[in-house]
Amino acid sequence: MNGKEVLVTALPHGMGAARKVASFLGADFVPYDPGLFDRVFSQYRAIVAVMAAGIVVRKISLLTTSKWSDPAVIVITQDLRYAVPLLGGHHGANALAQELGGLGITPVITTATENSGKEAVEVVGTRLGYEVVNRESTKPVNTAILSAPVPVFSVEGPAMVIAGQKVAVLVKKGEYFVGIGCRKDITREEIEKAIQSALDLAGIPCDEVMVYASTTMKSHESGLIEGVRGVGGVLVFVPDDVLMDAGRVSMSEATRIGLPGVAEPCALAVSRKKELIMEKQVYGGVTIAIAR
Repeated sequence: MNGKEVLVTALPHGMGAARKVASFLGADFVPYDPGLFDRVFSQYRAIVAVMAAGIVVRKISLLTTSKWSDPAVIVITQDLRYAVPLLGGHHGANALAQELGGLGITPVITTATENSGKEAVEVVGTRLGYEVVNRESTKPVNTAILSAPVPVFSVEGPAMVIAGQKVAVLVKKGEYFVGIGCRKDITREEIEKAIQSALDLAGIPCDEVMVYASTTMKSHESGLIEGVRGVGGVLVFVPDDVLMDAGRVSMSEATRIGLPGVAEPCALAVSRKKELIMEKQVYGGVTIAIAR
């Protein structure tokens, strides 16, 4: 984690220790005030507080939204003896607490996988430079890791991946997520042309797309599969129940088959920020939407 992505703060009597920590990490230092967490919670990837844990817990309790977007939060005792990850253990807090061992600070790690001497899915992804596409899978996979070795399969793309709810799919990091809907018996050429047209319209290079997604109803469409493979992409299929909860989307003919849509909900379902940056565009028999 880049030092300037980390904020260190402390009450007046802990400032000397906090400045030492900030210097070691190459981090920003800001003296604590009652409104500090409200101001900086979404601006840093990690917050290190040299103060009582109770103060921090009360301040962040109404700010947390998701472990995938919240910053890592660590509390350090004023005597610099212990570093305790409070939030985001698998998302940088454990690693940062362990890094502080360089100052002689003992990390107090409470996550089950690390206490068992094993790595969680999210930690493996970070170490290898990958991100989890189907985030809901991390809970059952991490639980399984605690009791037995979990097999890992490496697939070199272009490729198609069909995974169950208890299979974590990790792909190289990217900013954008493309949802695709298509008519029956679509051709590879039509898919490739539609994807390229949509990316050109949005000004997005192919290598900045993390993953392409469509509904499981389209998992048999060879033209869709070959088209995504043709642009060097990774294609995942999203279950219907996930699409139903993907959020507000434009009116779609997919309501005829019981879905709120395909392109937009698929893009939103696999995206990180759940932000639709390009509403669905229609290219003949193909619909494309882009999220991040």
